[in-house]
Amino acid sequence: MSDNCDDLWVFGYGSLMWRPGFDYVERHQARIAGYHRAFCVYSYHHRGTPQKPGLVLGLTRGGACRGMLYRVDAAKAEETVAYLREREQVTLVYREARVTAVRVEDKARHANVLTYVAEPDHEQYAGRLDAATQAELIAHGEGKSGRNPEYLTSMVEHLSEMGIRDTRLEALLKDVERLLAGA
Repeated sequence: MSDNCDDLWVFGYGSLMWRPGFDYVERHQARIAGYHRAFCVYSYHHRGTPQKPGLVLGLTRGGACRGMLYRVDAAKAEETVAYLREREQVTLVYREARVTAVRVEDKARHANVLTYVAEPDHEQYAGRLDAATQAELIAHGEGKSGRNPEYLTSMVEHLSEMGIRDTRLEALLKDVERLLAGA
């Protein structure tokens, strides 16, 4: 299939990397600038509840982020965007953003790539939490998509599969495992 200018490009930096949930024509490791991945969103739906929030990733200003870039055929673009809105904007803590992504393998640039950025003015925006608070929230969070520790474990595993070592997330996972072992 040819790379149609009406095709949709999507950048995933969290669970979209290992569970996109939509049909795509191709996928590549890619990098975006201007945002970084952080556990900065209280999860009231997927990995927690309003009474007992979990903590999930969001893109927040500054730095850069490596993730997965997906090309969706133009014929499936509308249904893919509808699916992503239903999945990512349950509580509107994320806003749609358009970014430029650079593929890792060949440095090809793609403009107007759809991604989801954490909304700092939203009540679920956690901002910068210390490691102990992050570990506590993740250790005990559970929502419609499962237990929060599984989300963190999947993130660390998938980054490793991509050849990315994130010592901060690895340390957070160890802290969560220690909390769960002591529970």
